[in-house]
Amino acid sequence: MSPRRLRTPHARTYTPGFFIKVALMALVNALGVYVVIQAWGAESWGVLAFMVAALVVADYVYFSRRTVPMKYILPGLFFLLAYQIFTVAYTGYVAFTNYGEGHNSTKEHAIEALLVQNEQRVEGSSSYPLTVVERDGELGFAILDDGVVRVGTATEPLREVGDAVVEDERITRVPGFEVLDRQAVLGRQAEVVGLRVPVSDDAEQGSVRTQDARSGYVYRSVLEYDEDADTMTDRDTGVVYRPNDQGQFEAPDGSTLNVGWRVPVGFDNFTTAFADSRYAEPFLKVLVWTFAFAILSVGLTFFLGLFLAIVLNDERVRGRKLLRALLILPYAFPPFMSFLLWRGLLNTDFGFINEVLLGGAGVPWLTNEWLARAAVLGVQLWVGFPYMFLITTGALQSIPGDVVEAAKIDGAGRFRIWRSITLPLLLIAVAPLLISSFAFNFNNFNAIEMITEGGPRFADTSAPVGATDILITMVYSISGLDGRAATNYGLASALSLVIFLIVATISVITFRRTQALEDIN
Repeated sequence: MSPRRLRTPHARTYTPGFFIKVALMALVNALGVYVVIQAWGAESWGVLAFMVAALVVADYVYFSRRTVPMKYILPGLFFLLAYQIFTVAYTGYVAFTNYGEGHNSTKEHAIEALLVQNEQRVEGSSSYPLTVVERDGELGFAILDDGVVRVGTATEPLREVGDAVVEDERITRVPGFEVLDRQAVLGRQAEVVGLRVPVSDDAEQGSVRTQDARSGYVYRSVLEYDEDADTMTDRDTGVVYRPNDQGQFEAPDGSTLNVGWRVPVGFDNFTTAFADSRYAEPFLKVLVWTFAFAILSVGLTFFLGLFLAIVLNDERVRGRKLLRALLILPYAFPPFMSFLLWRGLLNTDFGFINEVLLGGAGVPWLTNEWLARAAVLGVQLWVGFPYMFLITTGALQSIPGDVVEAAKIDGAGRFRIWRSITLPLLLIAVAPLLISSFAFNFNNFNAIEMITEGGPRFADTSAPVGATDILITMVYSISGLDGRAATNYGLASALSLVIFLIVATISVITFRRTQALEDIN
């Protein structure tokens, strides 16, 4: 009897799929390590910790036999944490800070920016022969200081280098750097003029700057920072600035330096949003219009789509297939293209509607408050009714014919059949979609921004808010991302939390309503 070959119960078989998995996980780990390195350099410890934990969990899940279900859940869970939970949490954090214009970074960065922005040329300082150099895309200066060549960049202070070549008081070669010719310097003139190369590791010694890319001068800040006392002193006036609770250096007379840093401000942003007349009054107007826009957008598109669905569901109508195809065409085009197209059609000066259809009338479709709102709703009706037409057509065709026939036999008329049978069964199918459509239109950023950009602006407020703005576009304008106002991410984040709470409430109602309809069904 030949001996049997023993098999290990859990022996791993190396199939081609295993090697594909190893290759994919190697790529994932390489990308993860790259993110870790970048986070380390940026001192972003939260991102670094999250990425390390994500890599450890991913490697364990995909190389273990005990975590088969997690292999399918982990990708979605990772993106949920990265793009949903983190976004909401970070928005909540920013909402309680003064993050915005003049308060964009940490206190250390603010001190550095203040010292750099308040530099002046040191009186009586020598002029150094200067050459512009480059290394790995980063510009730098090489200067000739008493016969010694010193080179540095914006991130590396000047240091002495050997083996540099000097011809006629001009530096022509620097080891490790490329010497730029005159043509290359002219092509990057703005970068060269704005470049500051520190003289040494001590920021108080100033930095070298140039205006002509030939001669360098030492510039030193008129401000002096005392790390022990945590004060900023103006060398010229002797005024001492101390940090205040708002993330700024403040003088005894109440004046502040123009660069600050992020600090917690509690509920100040929420107080500003609801108590400051600059924002509170337009906020209430925008809130009412947001609900009106969402409700009317859903209602108008639904009833038009339902009307067309009922008409084309009648067998007596000829060419129903062709008509249905034509009605779906607006839905086939990307919405943002339709919005931009209608914006041109509604232009007061040269729009097709005014010039051709209305014979040259100057109707201010996009500059009058009520006409702009009507125009937005009209365009939204054009874009949205095909979707409602599709879902109501499907819902009507799914209603059992024998139920309708039984009602006719019992003597029910068309209106009674519609009210007691067709409409209830229709709502069971489409009500959840109507509620979700309301939530979507509540944050329909593209429709407003691409047609009217929120205009026309309110004349009675200094806030960058207009008559057609909804909450999400108001947040966009207040944040300063559109370039029309100073950035105020803290206030914008506070308003975003308000929108989140409203949408979350709508989502809860949607869930309960959907469950109730399913129970009825």
